[in-house]
Amino acid sequence: MAVFSVDFSQYKAFIERLKQAGSGDFKNELALFLEGAGYELLRIVQDEIIRLKVMDTRLLLQSFYKGREENVWTLDEGNLTLEIGTNVKYATYVNDGHWLNPKGVDSRFVPGRWEGHRFIYDPDAKTGMVLKQKWVEGAHYWENALRSFEKIFPELLDTMVQRWIDKYFSDFL
Repeated sequence: MAVFSVDFSQYKAFIERLKQAGSGDFKNELALFLEGAGYELLRIVQDEIIRLKVMDTRLLLQSFYKGREENVWTLDEGNLTLEIGTNVKYATYVNDGHWLNPKGVDSRFVPGRWEGHRFIYDPDAKTGMVLKQKWVEGAHYWENALRSFEKIFPELLDTMVQRWIDKYFSDFL
């Protein structure tokens, strides 16, 4: 009678590596990767805001830093979810566009004064300007940043997964 023999010693070592990798190391590494990806997206958003010259007071630009008062940064490591953004009220107007004057109002007087090409709002001024109904096109900095990020993210993820595979399984490949 012929005897069939299989050496499972390498499989046993492979299964042990799977257990080690799944014991939290990979999840922790993935959470760190996700946080790094969030930082990268914030950097790209900032670059777009600067490139499109959409900021004046810098409040919008500064709100895209982790830890700023106006910043949204929520990392749920249990579900590996990262939510980033801004709570600056005018951010959506700058991104999406807006009416310069409320709809239904033909014009509106805004008190202030001109200093060169810049208008300075002054509620006590006797002079000012009249705003007429006009659509201000949005800069779409958010969509531009997301498109850029979506182009680089797969390569970032592939690199991270390859490092993880190399760390735990290179001797099996």
